Amino acid sequence: MLSLPSTVRTSTYVEESDQLLLEQKSDWSKRLFDVVMASLVALFILSWLIPLIGLAIRFDSAGPILFVQLRTGRNGRIFRCFKFRTMTYDRNATFKQAVKNDSRITATGSFLRRTNLDEMPQFLNVLMGDMSIVGPRPHPIQLDAQYWDSLAGYRDRYGVKPGITGLAQVRGCRGETREWMDMAHRVRFDHFYIRRRSLLMDLKICWWTVQKMIQGDKKAF
Repeated sequence: MLSLPSTVRTSTYVEESDQLLLEQKSDWSKRLFDVVMASLVALFILSWLIPLIGLAIRFDSAGPILFVQLRTGRNGRIFRCFKFRTMTYDRNATFKQAVKNDSRITATGSFLRRTNLDEMPQFLNVLMGDMSIVGPRPHPIQLDAQYWDSLAGYRDRYGVKPGITGLAQVRGCRGETREWMDMAHRVRFDHFYIRRRSLLMDLKICWWTVQKMIQGDKKAF
């Protein structure tokens, strides 16, 4: 058996330890950023936005204001993801991806989806520790089941907390994944983000998300 010199073994151990410390520091700073920003959003925006949008949703169609869906979180842990309800309410509905001109989407829901406002309640998920502001988008567990074993690297996207917004979404990989390649492109962006994630990148993605909200996104339906 080949034995590495002690100096090499020690150097390798130090490098791995330094990398672990850097990752822990990054996770800590990211969590601090998430909590501060989500707290500000909850206090100054959600406090009046939820009642206002809630009234519009209830006026448009009967049913709850929030849509709560089981989604996959970090390390495959399932959590309850919050959204403003954008479709007609059906207690016994089965999972089906939204498509363009989907008859289930209400008038209010269409506006919320185009502007990404339907995702705003997920800042509560951030405060609860289930999500981050920026990260790979969490998918419904039914959608995960389609790709978990069949798409290489798919499950690796859950090595970090899922986000309200992500690199894939601001780069056009959002909406319905009709073809296998649609999801493959999304996963590639997620892997790139996980490797290069930083506070600066998160700030850029947040800014690009705001731009998309203002300009509109043809895949937001």
